[in-house]
Amino acid sequence: MKAMVYHGPGNKAWEDVPEPVIVDDTDAIVLVDSVTICGTDLHILKGDVPAVTDGRILGHEAVGTVIEVGSGVKTVKTGDRVLVSCITSCGSCRFCREARYGQCLGGGGWILGHLIDGTQAEYVRVPFADTSTYKAPAGVPDEQLLMLADILPTGYEVGVLGGKVEPGDVVAVVGAGPIGLAAILGARLFSPSHVIAIDLADNRLDAAKRFGADITINNGNVDPKESIAGLTEGLGADVAIEAVGVPSTFELAASLIRPGGRVANIGVHGEPATLHLEELWIKNVTITTGLVDTYSTPTLLRLIQGGLIDPSPLVTHHFGLDDFEAAYDVFSRASDTGALKVVLRNT
Repeated sequence: MKAMVYHGPGNKAWEDVPEPVIVDDTDAIVLVDSVTICGTDLHILKGDVPAVTDGRILGHEAVGTVIEVGSGVKTVKTGDRVLVSCITSCGSCRFCREARYGQCLGGGGWILGHLIDGTQAEYVRVPFADTSTYKAPAGVPDEQLLMLADILPTGYEVGVLGGKVEPGDVVAVVGAGPIGLAAILGARLFSPSHVIAIDLADNRLDAAKRFGADITINNGNVDPKESIAGLTEGLGADVAIEAVGVPSTFELAASLIRPGGRVANIGVHGEPATLHLEELWIKNVTITTGLVDTYSTPTLLRLIQGGLIDPSPLVTHHFGLDDFEAAYDVFSRASDTGALKVVLRNT
């Protein structure tokens, strides 16, 4: 089969590899119908995730069709259309029993495209299939379902719920890329008074308006700290969500927060950031970090089915499965191409 294979920082190739096989009786083999590229994949290619080794198939999001299951699989069967979650759950360890699936001790967590071969391929082996896939409901298009593999639960859980967004809050989202837009979409469910999107790219700020931001700030031209202070009688934002993953954006998010406020870090960081405790300790500021657990996936799926959220506008570009090189090029040059999420279909 063909797959997108990592060969060290800056090197990847769409090449022939062996098809996956059942290893454990809880595995399923899934034919990939639709797949996407994540910002985390770009961090891997930058060398920010050293656990990803030469020869690893990239990717951790997919919608596909089950073609084979192990003898221990009970809830999915051959022919089922499923969402493959970015997080794999053994379902029985301490952390899985607490719905902290990202920290799974039983061989799960974020493993696809990280510690084992991932989804950017014609076929993928999914461990713990009963607890790591979701049956696709009739009537939900692939594009909506695919956004539930990672980006929507990440923005919602790590950003919105981690930041404890409440009605009337002023929420500042630093970074209006795909994950920032997902956080904006999720924040709107809690009726904040203002959602402020901060980015250097005007096209992404325009997208943020479409996703529910009522204020946008290009921080290349305007000081967001001054703008938010003017909006909040000098106090600062109730919640600041960092959605980029570089030191400057984390430090900016922390500088925007009011006394007693919350900073929720979503971004994947590959180098140290400065934590100004000399300024923050006295302000009773809470800082949260997190890898998505995907415990919210069933809830978000119901919200999509009920028409309360629609993540499909996140998808800006479409490719065939054999066009991974072009898709990576477009996605990695988002400031030039306007790409948010790209979808590759096995047609």
